[in-house]
Amino acid sequence: MAQSKTFIYGRHSVAEALISMPEIVKKIFVAATMDDTKLRTLIRDSGVPTERLDLRKVTSQVEGNAPHQGVIAQISVSSLGMPFGVFVRDFKPNTDTLLVLMGEVTDPHNVGAIVRSAAAFGAAAVLAPQKKQAHLTPAAIRASAGMAFRVPFVILENTQQAISELKEKGMKVHGLSGDGKKPVTAEKFDTPTILVLGNEGEGIPGYAKAVCDQFLSIPMHPDCESLNVASAAAVAMYAWSVHHPSALK
Repeated sequence: MAQSKTFIYGRHSVAEALISMPEIVKKIFVAATMDDTKLRTLIRDSGVPTERLDLRKVTSQVEGNAPHQGVIAQISVSSLGMPFGVFVRDFKPNTDTLLVLMGEVTDPHNVGAIVRSAAAFGAAAVLAPQKKQAHLTPAAIRASAGMAFRVPFVILENTQQAISELKEKGMKVHGLSGDGKKPVTAEKFDTPTILVLGNEGEGIPGYAKAVCDQFLSIPMHPDCESLNVASAAAVAMYAWSVHHPSALK
């Protein structure tokens, strides 16, 4: 997040940035062979400065050998993470409100997949601790298929304090854990909901466990030890959405 220049790549990511947050897009690099006419029209109509994509410089703009699909955009990352104080100021949850809290998820690809599921199942925002947590890197944005520009990504300086404030607004905190006594499929989710996800290796951090009202588990075949955190998050968010169909509209 502290990079002076950050690049996103891939047609979905660039298109979503131009549609949902055009103000953060500073320059777009387009290959002569990029044949997506809808995206070319979107780029032209956006008024964002463009340059011919120099394939010799691609390795300095994308991570590893990730496919860029002939389009790369330089963005301002300062607008991607919303401070909790700004988010909570006008936040008024109702029974159809879901917030997803990542408890020190370290893999950017998991972060992106969780954000994508949050958009798919109607979450109002994704919350992330400021420290020990992967944020919206280019890899995370790509894994989100551009949904990182549609769902608020809220940064928490003090997770316990933030959750306490949200509880005062009537939210109930559900930790997703293999040790949870109640199956996620048995929960009615009839109050404004915070779903807490754990770290890939250690599960939910202690400070986040301390503010959970209950712990939910995902029923699974006994021969399967656990799901990847992003997969588990998608299952739990789907279980929530079953009770809140209006959140999908």
